[in-house]
Parts: sequence; C-alpha cells; structure tokens
Amino acid sequence: MGILYILAAITFIILFFINVGWLTSNLYLTIIGEIESFVKGTNPIENIYYSSYLKWILLIDVLWLLTALFFMIQRKNYKTDARLHYLNHKPILNPKICVVLPAYNEAEAIAEVVRNFQKNKFVKYVIVIDNHSSDGTADIAEKCGSRVIRNDKNMGFGYSYALGLKESLKTDANIIVTAEADNSFNSYDIPKMLPYLDNCDMAVGTRQNQVLTEKGNQNSLLHVWGNFFLAKLIQIKYFSLLHTGVVNLTDVGCNFRLFRAEALKKIVNELTYPSTDKVKAGIGVAIHLTMIGIQKDLRIIELPVTFNKRAGKSKIGSNRRIRAIKIGLIFLWLILKT
Repeated sequence: MGILYILAAITFIILFFINVGWLTSNLYLTIIGEIESFVKGTNPIENIYYSSYLKWILLIDVLWLLTALFFMIQRKNYKTDARLHYLNHKPILNPKICVVLPAYNEAEAIAEVVRNFQKNKFVKYVIVIDNHSSDGTADIAEKCGSRVIRNDKNMGFGYSYALGLKESLKTDANIIVTAEADNSFNSYDIPKMLPYLDNCDMAVGTRQNQVLTEKGNQNSLLHVWGNFFLAKLIQIKYFSLLHTGVVNLTDVGCNFRLFRAEALKKIVNELTYPSTDKVKAGIGVAIHLTMIGIQKDLRIIELPVTFNKRAGKSKIGSNRRIRAIKIGLIFLWLILKT
C-alpha cells in the first residue's frame, strides 16, 4: 500500500498542475480571442466546453478520484479502537514543564527567549541544545539559568530536537514543550494550550491564522499554502471512514508543541535509528513526530498560536521562496516514505 500511496500522491500533483495549466491557458486564450469569437458568431465558452483536452483531463480526474477512493477504503485503519479518540478526561493536577530549545547561532534572541519561558509559572526547566554555535549562544543561555547541552559539531536541527526531547524525559517534568530559539513563539500561548492536554497527548501549534502572525515573519505565501497542502496530505494518508475527525491538521511545520511526558515516551525513540543517534527525519523531525503519534494512537489536537518575526537571520537561507520549496520537497518525501 505504501507504493500505491506514493503513486497516488505523485499523480495528484501532476494532475493538479495539468488542471491549473489548462485553466490558465484557456482563460488567457478566451480573453485574447473573445473579439474574434464574437465576430465569427461563436460563444467563447463553447470553445472550453468542446475542448478535447478538457474531456481527457476530466476523464483522468474522475479515474484518479475513483482510484483514490478505492485506495482509502482499502487502507489498513491505523485507529484500531475508536474509544481512544473520544473525550477522555485525565487532568494534569500539578503541571511541571520542561521547555526544549534547539539553537544554532541565536545570540541575538536566546536570552529573551529563555527568560520569556522562565516567566511562565509552570516552567520548571529550560533545556537549550546548542548545535555548535560560533556566536556565544551557549554561554548566553547558561548565564540566563538554562541547562545547556553543547554538540561537538553541527549535527543539524533534527538531531538537536530529538536529543532535547530525550533529555527532557530524564527530568521529573510531566509536560514537555518544544519551541524555537529565534523568538518566533511566546510562552503566553502555553496557558491556553495546557488545558487541552487533559484530554489529548499532543497539542500542536498552527500558524495559519493571519491575525495571530506578526507582519514580516519568515513564512512566505509558499510556506503557508505548502504547509496546508502537506497537512491535508497527511490526513489523506491516515484517513479512516471510522474516524474521520481524528486528525485535523493545517500546519505541518510548526515546532511549537506540548506533549504529555508519558505519551512522548511512547514515540521519542522512533525519531532515531536503533542503536544509533542518527535522526530519521532531519529538519522534518516535528512532522515525523505527528505521523508517528497518529500511528501510535496518540490523541492529537491543533491549536492556533501567535507567530512573531524572528530575531536575527535565518540559518536555512535568505531566499524565502527557495527555502520554502526546498523544505516542502523534504516534507513531501518524508510523508510519502513514512
């Protein structure tokens, strides 16, 4: 079924661009040829209705939809017990939070970020995973009172993220929070997300609400629409007729998340290969966590969070469009192969 899913996803993308291309070209030709069409006494809309290309495109679309429907019906259900995904109130009476912050050359922001989370009354630990920074990020974080783990070399974001999660589970915290060290997220979102963990295992932030995003943030239009498209692709992948509302996602790339510690223990070792620290998903570690959580029957909810303009320069690259395409392709491949 994995190969069928990959083929279905690839053909969907191809058909999407074919449909958009056909529509765009026909609209252009209709506008250009409108006067000529009326002179000849024909309706320009008829040119679209009787287009042989349109007939073939519609036929292929219908065949793809029927194939996709058959594929989804035949899929093995990941949700084996529907009772796991209804209201199940298990309040966390004494929240103790450990915040994990992977960081690389974030000297401009790290002090403000650490202090911001330390102000939250439930935050007991802040762990900064310094990915071999050269600008003194680790020293600044230590002076602010956080625990700092220093990588001997640049191991990548995914490695630092996974290492931070594993280290957080060694504390007595019952809630683990992950965020970014560039001041993109705020600790004041924690109190509004925290109550949902009484019924869920993972609360994932979404940056799809424009009124909660600061103008000039690092997300381009491609980021926003790409994240939404990939989120819906995950929903299709784990679609089940018995549990249609279990997974409802709009933003796959958000790293601001809250976990119940006991739930995180069930999935954290899936992030790396057995008997090694090599991470499976690299920069896509957060989206990998979501998919693993779905497979392991964790209860996941997505909640709107504020999203600020980052402090300092992005480490992925200066061109936001190229960065969005690059990350999107990595995420797409991760969804297809997981």
